[in-house]
Amino acid sequence: MRTEEVHCAVTVVGGGLAGVCAAIAAARAGAEVALIQNRPVLGGNSSSEVRVWVCGATAAGRQRYARETGIIGELYLENQHRNPEGNPLYWDMVVLDAVRAEPNIALFLNTDVRLVDAIGPEDERVVRSVTGWTMGSERETRFVSPVFLDCTGDGLVGHLAGARYRVGREAKTEHDESWAPEKADNLTLGSTILFYTKDLGRPVRYIPPDIAKDITTTSIPERRIIRSGDNGAAYWWIEWGGELDTVHDNERIRDELWSVIYGIWDYIKNSGRFDAETLTLEWVGTVPGKREYRRFVGDHVLTQNDILNQRDFPDVVGYGGWSIDLHPPGGMYAEDGGAAQWYPNGTYGIPFRCLYSVNTANLLFAGRNISASHIAFGSTRVMATCAVLGEAAGTAAAMCADRAIGPRELGATAIGDLKRALLRQDAAVIGVTYDDPADLARAATVSASSTLTRLAVEDSSGAQPLTADVGLLVPADPELDGIELLLDVDESAAGTSLTVEAWSTGRPQNYVPHTVEASAEVTLTAGDKQWVAAPLRWRPTTPQNAFVVIRAHPQVRLHLAEHMQTGSVSLVRRQVKEVDDGGVDVLEHAQPVVEWVARSRGRSSWCFRLAAPTAAFASDRAVGGYARPYGGPQSWCSRRLSGEPEHIELAWESPVDVGRVELVFDDDVNEYMNNLHYHRSPFEIMPELVRDYRVEVATDGRWAAVVDVAGNRRRHRVHRLERPVTTDRLRVVVIATNGAPHAAVPALRVYR
Repeated sequence: MRTEEVHCAVTVVGGGLAGVCAAIAAARAGAEVALIQNRPVLGGNSSSEVRVWVCGATAAGRQRYARETGIIGELYLENQHRNPEGNPLYWDMVVLDAVRAEPNIALFLNTDVRLVDAIGPEDERVVRSVTGWTMGSERETRFVSPVFLDCTGDGLVGHLAGARYRVGREAKTEHDESWAPEKADNLTLGSTILFYTKDLGRPVRYIPPDIAKDITTTSIPERRIIRSGDNGAAYWWIEWGGELDTVHDNERIRDELWSVIYGIWDYIKNSGRFDAETLTLEWVGTVPGKREYRRFVGDHVLTQNDILNQRDFPDVVGYGGWSIDLHPPGGMYAEDGGAAQWYPNGTYGIPFRCLYSVNTANLLFAGRNISASHIAFGSTRVMATCAVLGEAAGTAAAMCADRAIGPRELGATAIGDLKRALLRQDAAVIGVTYDDPADLARAATVSASSTLTRLAVEDSSGAQPLTADVGLLVPADPELDGIELLLDVDESAAGTSLTVEAWSTGRPQNYVPHTVEASAEVTLTAGDKQWVAAPLRWRPTTPQNAFVVIRAHPQVRLHLAEHMQTGSVSLVRRQVKEVDDGGVDVLEHAQPVVEWVARSRGRSSWCFRLAAPTAAFASDRAVGGYARPYGGPQSWCSRRLSGEPEHIELAWESPVDVGRVELVFDDDVNEYMNNLHYHRSPFEIMPELVRDYRVEVATDGRWAAVVDVAGNRRRHRVHRLERPVTTDRLRVVVIATNGAPHAAVPALRVYR
């Protein structure tokens, strides 16, 4: 047996998406990082071993403008480009390549940490080292660092270090959570194994193995949806073990899940109830995908009320948006539906105090083991949210190592520095402005070759009856001063009125109707393809989004186009069923993000014209401190491209020394993406991304290019100039996009 010792600034244990993003973030911040993973592949539950599709704040497309940026955003975009079919093996390589691209990361696969050396009294623990055993190499390695991250999911490192944690459900009274049980218990969410099928195009028989369970003797066929040919993602409800110990009973849980999967396939193939003659079972997971185990205790415990009330935190470093998604502990055998879900009205913030231990001075954590109640964990546990928190924790860990302080001290004395670092690297933080005094762009006067001021969709491709309320999200910047709609009106509707309303959304990160601000009753005349004006007038105290509601009128048809207008979203109000096709219980009380859904995934739009010009895409939005929508688009956007380049320009009163230019391009964070394409986006490269561009500086009255890029497909670009340039003017010239009709730059930053 070989023994080794590794010394580095930051040790990350756990190679799921939280650990991967933590390691990459710390490495990019300048820290030497050891990333330790006990499996042969990275990605955790998203890897080819388990194949759970990556979910996050988008809530599978229900939350608007919520897709994560930062490191997980990079992985999304790279996967779209490399892996349009959603092959889980290719996803493994996308994640592995991202880690191997960082020279500061030393990766240790197949290395299981079993020993933790921690000292100090119970309330002041300090981790000195962790020791892992590498399978196949017969190698024992001791990792020594000033800072450690537990991204193991199950929380083994923190447990062995003596960090405080919880397992199970808190009582309702502990955090005043209405969804919590009356009494605390040790019940958790269970584990799942998925399976894939394949159509061979010829008859295939199936002889079930001895472990296969006769599921007709269970309640599964009565209480769960079983279909042939479904994507494996449709069987997330094959879940069990919440009434056991999901770690110590892992093998028992795996065997039970296997028995049910092979039994379900026997039911599909051999019961005669399904069209499955040519289908075969292509893949069955061997590693249970765990949902819940230890949750560490930090200086703040995130709760149900924090999420649903979208509480503002001064130390916010990430966000979520997935529903509070709780599954019955009995899993697939429970009488209840497969899940109960409660959605916040938009994204919610997660504070830094949830990412470090209350009693272990140099331990941070990220993933499903953060400091949250069982109820709040029901939302934060999804992998894209875990990845967001990994980037925040990894960035903080590097800062702690560099400054020789603990995370609590960092949060108390330098939270502004941490948030600034996250925003600069385009991490997923919503509603926080970037205010770096070193950014020269903030002191410049901004102008542009053109600006999009007219919002309209006028080319109809058909009409849809107004059998349900529909919505149109548009910026009220500085005001909403009337809207026109393209309608067909039946003879029987002549003389009746159509109700059109303007609603505010409640919070800048929300995209649902909250309060009626204006209403108009429009008297109708019979006729087809007529532009009908609704005199809605609303001038908010600060620019924000307006949610225009067009009430149902069955004798009226609203025209639509098969493309969208930048800055707008078209929606439909649906009648929520008591139980959806996946066996999800829907609450009786209203959930706006469930009721109001995007009209389609094809980017279509209702035909409309805003009566007044908008200032939502003014050039100064590119230096306004936001790099994504928040109460409006928060981006410079040109008028429609006509073959000539467009540009955004900075001008200073006196010359400045420029050594670095950082750009954030629009990749439409309203487009829902998924690594395994449970729902597919049609774009291998997001069309909104600027493809070809130059950065130019003015020298002696002439423009000279210092950066020239062709074929860009990334959102965040950092350009270090070979030689610093002294200039009083700089511009970004957009030559072409990847297909969008407008050039857009959400953020332009310049440094010495």
